[in-house]
Amino acid sequence: MIRSLTRLEAGNRLRMLLALLAVAAAAAVLAACSSSGTSSTSGSTSTGSPAAATAGSLKTATIGGATVLTNAKGFTLYSFAPDTPTKSNCNGTCAQNWPPVKGSATASGVTGTFSTIKRSDGSVQATFDGHPLYTFVGDTAPGQAKGNGLNVAGGVWHEVTTSGTAPAGSSSSGSGGGGYGY
Repeated sequence: MIRSLTRLEAGNRLRMLLALLAVAAAAAVLAACSSSGTSSTSGSTSTGSPAAATAGSLKTATIGGATVLTNAKGFTLYSFAPDTPTKSNCNGTCAQNWPPVKGSATASGVTGTFSTIKRSDGSVQATFDGHPLYTFVGDTAPGQAKGNGLNVAGGVWHEVTTSGTAPAGSSSSGSGGGGYGY
């Protein structure tokens, strides 16, 4: 028996198709963002996903000539240009691709101010010098900074350098930017 779709069913199917296209487009962006550049690192050599982005004791690593903050597993930490010192503007799908660093943080030998903010979902996110901290799911191993300089989710992402700025041309993603130059 063949029947025609109701308007509601057709709308739901269209929304599902658009959602699948959005996921495919996001996967294509992430694939395009993966650069083949290598970098030297100091600190942790463990592997694992940055998705378990809990704060605690942070580290530093040298990536593309810049000394950047990393989580305990050695994954680069990022700031998001549209954020403010008291508010994260990366929620929902954005936070799935750029997991917030949850809880309070410290880093031995790093000059700067560590603090926390309360996110819209009520969780606590670590900040450094007034910038909420994130990891990037596109970084698949310690020592990568594939998210540095990307302009996605409504703003530019920057690796968090311990000096507040990165040396010119030191971006490990090859797209420029770095530090807090926004």
